[in-house]
Amino acid sequence: MSLAQHVTANEGIDRVRPEDEEAGNEEVLWRTLSYDLFAPGHSAALAIADESPAPPAAAAYKVSAVKRAAQVGFAIVACWFAAGIVYGFASLKPVLIEEGVYSDLCPPDDNVPSSTGDGSEKLPCAAQDMRLNLFFIAASITTNTSSLIAGWVLDRYGRRLCYVVSSLFMIAGCVMMGLAFQIPEFDGYLLANILLSLGGTFVFVPSFQLANAFPKHSGIIVALVTGAFDGSAAIFLFYRLAWDASGRTFAPATFFFGYTVVGVLLLVGEWALMPARAYHSTPELERKLEKAQDAMRDVHDSDEEIPSENEVRRRRNIRAERRLSKIEQIEELVGDESQREGRVQQEEERQEASGIWGVLHGVAAHRQMMTPWFVFLLLLTVLQMLRMNYFIATIRAQYRYLLQSEKLAEDINHFFDVALPVGGVFATPFIGLLLNNLSVATASAVLTLFIVLIGILNCLPQLWAGYATVVAFVLFRPLYYSAISDFATKIFGFATFGRIYGTITCLSGLINLVQSGLDALTHGPLNGNPTPINAVMAAGGTILGTALTAYVIIQGRLFQHKMQQKEDADRVQERLGLIREEREAEENGYGTIH
Repeated sequence: MSLAQHVTANEGIDRVRPEDEEAGNEEVLWRTLSYDLFAPGHSAALAIADESPAPPAAAAYKVSAVKRAAQVGFAIVACWFAAGIVYGFASLKPVLIEEGVYSDLCPPDDNVPSSTGDGSEKLPCAAQDMRLNLFFIAASITTNTSSLIAGWVLDRYGRRLCYVVSSLFMIAGCVMMGLAFQIPEFDGYLLANILLSLGGTFVFVPSFQLANAFPKHSGIIVALVTGAFDGSAAIFLFYRLAWDASGRTFAPATFFFGYTVVGVLLLVGEWALMPARAYHSTPELERKLEKAQDAMRDVHDSDEEIPSENEVRRRRNIRAERRLSKIEQIEELVGDESQREGRVQQEEERQEASGIWGVLHGVAAHRQMMTPWFVFLLLLTVLQMLRMNYFIATIRAQYRYLLQSEKLAEDINHFFDVALPVGGVFATPFIGLLLNNLSVATASAVLTLFIVLIGILNCLPQLWAGYATVVAFVLFRPLYYSAISDFATKIFGFATFGRIYGTITCLSGLINLVQSGLDALTHGPLNGNPTPINAVMAAGGTILGTALTAYVIIQGRLFQHKMQQKEDADRVQERLGLIREEREAEENGYGTIH
């Protein structure tokens, strides 16, 4: 799964350090999340969010609430049907095996039906299994790396182009997949799956912009879009169920040719319903509101040329009515002053709860990447992504060996097929609450406990342990990816998010190529035994997770001590300033006596 697929907020506040650390106060700036790896990370230009090269935004308050709700609903449905369907690989894999995909790689004596519980399925040979896993690995790597390209296109050319590109990728991927099933000589499976993953990324990443349609409810919209991504993993599950129900006559070619309708509807909906430009972000609306509240805007220089005072008064009243109407429309979107102050207070509480908010804000991206903060997050994410994708691709083979039963392995696989999307959707709202109220150190400790738990359970050759592993896995997976995104904004800031998160995403995705080596090791020297690999990755994750947690605790205390010292110094300076003003006032007072 892509790191880009789980975020807890699309906007936030950065701490901006003064140029002179010894003089000047820190500022805070509201910024918008960007996945653009190529955006400038540390420059004065970022002080204002709308100075990016993105197309001009549209005013949401000029569009009816019903239409905006329909646009948000369309984006969520589009994500549900397209965003992460490639992660339903575990559901599709039995169909691919039964249809004989890559069975030509097997020796003749290996390509025979297995002795499963119902005697109806085939077991893949080692070569076929590894090639099918590569089918998933390629899509996973593409999803991670393409999120950065999608972010770049989004920031520079807008959401509409992303949706159009997504629809074309979806149509091309489905057609190519259908042709691959229909024409045995045409090996288009790998490329088709890559195209489907690209289609998912280009519809998912820009969908977060729709949160600006209802700024007061942006958190709910972000959660729904994220949940739609998790739910999309069930598409191949539904197809496999229909394939089984039809007596396995519902051919994959028919399904994929039919699924091109998703790309077509995405294209039609984009031009018929969706906004041509992104809606104003909260910072932009705040600036518009500030301008609209300036009563002096009712007075124009041209008023002096009007001889009649009544006419001048009439025109100014019209301008005032227009200005007050605009204020009312904007406040309907972002809330009145008390509601806005409440959100600011919630953000401040979230920052305080984190324990380390702003520790590297305002630092250049290349310097951030040289810190242990970045190194620990990168190493842990590389290992966890590899481990999770290895589990998704090999769950059935793992439990076939651990339980020495194809039927029991099949049952766990089918349970996982349902639990993966359901667990992601179920966990999403709770993840936001968890990360908003726990310190980064505590959240890191929770992740480490999950790593240890899954590592132990995944090595036990017991049926109950298999089901427990699946439950822990489907809860941990969305939590981990959301936590890394959350940690990145709290530690590094929104200004450098694209570069920091993009680097972690790219490297983690590319290193997933190692998964092919793990498959070869499992099928070769280990004779199908996944336990050594699972144990090594669990031990490595435990060490890195513990190290990250310890580092966050130590550095968090040092950072809090530093901030306390700065606050004390600021209070002393403030008191000295007051004393200085009092003395100057006294001296001025004495000077007036004659």
